[in-house]
Amino acid sequence: MNIPGYINDKRNIVRLVSFTAIFALVFINIYKPFSSLVWYPVSEFMFFVYSSLVILTGVLVVIISRIIMYLYSRRHPVSYWKYSIWVLSEITFMSLFYTIYTLSISRDKDTMEVFQSSFINTALVLLLPYTVLWFYFGWKESSSKLEIIEKEGIPDEISPRNITLKDEKGVLRLSVNSSDLLYIESSDNYVVIYYSNKGKIKKYLLRNTLKSIERDLTGGRVVRCHRSTLVNLERVKVIRRDREGLFLEMDIDGVPDLSVSASYQKIIGEKFI
Repeated sequence: MNIPGYINDKRNIVRLVSFTAIFALVFINIYKPFSSLVWYPVSEFMFFVYSSLVILTGVLVVIISRIIMYLYSRRHPVSYWKYSIWVLSEITFMSLFYTIYTLSISRDKDTMEVFQSSFINTALVLLLPYTVLWFYFGWKESSSKLEIIEKEGIPDEISPRNITLKDEKGVLRLSVNSSDLLYIESSDNYVVIYYSNKGKIKKYLLRNTLKSIERDLTGGRVVRCHRSTLVNLERVKVIRRDREGLFLEMDIDGVPDLSVSASYQKIIGEKFI
């Protein structure tokens, strides 16, 4: 199962990084973790200044990590276990940073002891704001949908009978009844969406990747049958096997038979019931 899309929304990433930085700064000035009391023998105000620079440097790990995750999620789905490993990596790298920094100031300390302490404190610094924001983002998303329903009724993008298709920026561009969508083909940095309207075949060019579209439609009847094609199994009339391979015949004239790659034949066979 993949994480909700709003987790990797650009605005929410900015909120997450900002909130984490503020939380970390407050945390280090109140709790004084990472042996920070020995960093600088200065006043509370100067400690705040110095710790701000240290924390912001450490938060760079989160910024870089979230940029990479955002770019990765544009082409690959991010499951819960992938996200967990990603967060664990952030904690590990930040712990290493604070361990190295602490040891550079207090060389007489045991390395493993410092790393263990840094790991525990870093886990608190990251997991607490992450958890709070995860629930907050989910609440905001639910509240937004409920507000729309209260004002306008159930919109197309929420209705289970409609398939919504968004561009690479997450903007809704096309909403098609699930019984009208035929298939989707990749075309360089675009996808071509084929659907029926009043008995005629229409097509719509959308700037996005087939992988991203597939991720958004996970769990439905739209599945991949070829590395460059997604097909709506609701519109498949016949599965035909001949000497040239496996093909899907659609229930409307004018649509070419769709080839099924060997790696997707088992999935198509299981889904086509």
